[in-house]
Amino acid sequence: MAGQEPLVCPLCERPIPPAQRDAHHLVPKCKGGRQTEYLHRICHRQIHALLSETQLARQYATVDALLAHPELQTFLAWVKTKPADFFVRTVKCRGRQGRRR
Repeated sequence: MAGQEPLVCPLCERPIPPAQRDAHHLVPKCKGGRQTEYLHRICHRQIHALLSETQLARQYATVDALLAHPELQTFLAWVKTKPADFFVRTVKCRGRQGRRR
């Protein structure tokens, strides 16, 4: 991508290094989704730690809807203070709802 603007994560608004770039299906593929957004890997994993595929398809199928999620807002406020290449292992939320498929 020499000479081009770096991709910016629409959630945390930090530049995404190529090694940390994940394509997120706004509606999960198993629910018929095709449209993707590039996100930081850590942001992508946090989405899936907090939300089920059904929740993503029904309530959080846009970047704006994801940005409105209270727990994701807390995470994003924290991760925005980190360097663009920052990554830590994401822990699944024990209280995650909607796990039925």
